[in-house]
Amino acid sequence: MESFLIKAAQLIVALSLLVIIHEFGHFLWARIFKIRVEKFYLFFNPWFSLAKWKPKNSETTYGIGWLPLGGYVKIAGMIDESMDKEQMAQEPKPWEFRSKPAWQRLLVMTGGVLNNFILAFIIYTGIAWYWGEKSIPFQNAYEGMDFTPAAQALGFRNGDILLEADGKPIDSRNRTAMLDMLEADEVTVLRNHRDTVTFAMPKNAVMSLPQDEQFMAIRIPVFVKQLMPGEAAAKAGVEVDDRIIAVGDSITPSYTELAPALRAYGGKETTIDVIRHGDTLRLAVTPSEGGKLGFGLKSPDEIFEWYTVDYNLIEAVPKGVGTGTNMLVSYVGSLKHLFSKEGAEQIGGFGAIGSLFPPKWDWRTFWEMTAFLSIILGFMNIIPIPALDGGHVMFLLWEVVTRRKPSEKFLEYAQTAGMFLLLALLVYANSNDIYRFLIK
Repeated sequence: MESFLIKAAQLIVALSLLVIIHEFGHFLWARIFKIRVEKFYLFFNPWFSLAKWKPKNSETTYGIGWLPLGGYVKIAGMIDESMDKEQMAQEPKPWEFRSKPAWQRLLVMTGGVLNNFILAFIIYTGIAWYWGEKSIPFQNAYEGMDFTPAAQALGFRNGDILLEADGKPIDSRNRTAMLDMLEADEVTVLRNHRDTVTFAMPKNAVMSLPQDEQFMAIRIPVFVKQLMPGEAAAKAGVEVDDRIIAVGDSITPSYTELAPALRAYGGKETTIDVIRHGDTLRLAVTPSEGGKLGFGLKSPDEIFEWYTVDYNLIEAVPKGVGTGTNMLVSYVGSLKHLFSKEGAEQIGGFGAIGSLFPPKWDWRTFWEMTAFLSIILGFMNIIPIPALDGGHVMFLLWEVVTRRKPSEKFLEYAQTAGMFLLLALLVYANSNDIYRFLIK
């Protein structure tokens, strides 16, 4: 329950920030062109608001709605989700949206998307500046990876060391490396520390993997960091820095194999093989009933050779912009999978998005996810569907090219149709979340 609440909190905070930044983009350009903004809301407020206030001498009412499906700014003289037909039936006023030139209206409508992309670039720049880059090259993880059953169905095996995707090295520093690998025609791995294996990736491989779990994790060799006095490991003569490689007849190159092997000998005397200063020793040991020896493990930070780069602020800017651009290109490229049967089944709503956040609050991961969601929000909003920013942009471009303004009645019908379409997609996506939750 605690992990659920932490994930939910991260999702709410991230989406609230993104909505405010997005809507501020519309608000800012509207005010630059002296267009009246009547409302600025976080979340929607049908029937009532959780809070609202109107500063003295301000034309804008600010508020928080109760329906957390986004937010909006109500711009005077614009056909939007408010469907204010009474206002539109009156003569246009000079401070209304519809009275302004098409190029000004175009900037107002693209301001939200532009803000989302800028925010993503700023966040990625901040991450590079504050944390730098730190990753374990896949080739340095010398015991390879553990893969989920879904990943193993694609051809991966526990212990595989990732080498190439379509002949190009798989680089852990590349944030889109995993997606690129899953979209490759073939992948090359080092298997059993000696065999170079190349296998074909199924089409739409990325769509066959569960959204709420990582499809692989680094296998951690078992190095002793500390011993608990009086426990089985200390009694057997295990020393700090020993590496445990076997329990009885079971080979244990990583903790993945060690834990079940120890449980199998719980309360029984057996032997463990350890490597100490290059020599292999066999020690007699009796694990506890629960399969514990009483020692602490070294972390990946202490075992593997890491790739690290620090950036000053000037260096972080191009790094942040480059990362944001690569994430956008990768995301847009992945959308082709949505038009397959598997892709349609993988569409998710708030539950799927929330599952992307970690169960414990980690600021770096939070900002990385927020930046990525900002890119998604920006791109999805520019798709030319009525009721989205992209729909308004589409009609404005038509007006610029043809010099003919679509009728207000047509725009009202288009807005209504777009809202129904978006509502249907919202219901479908969240229904998928509920279905996946129920069948677990």
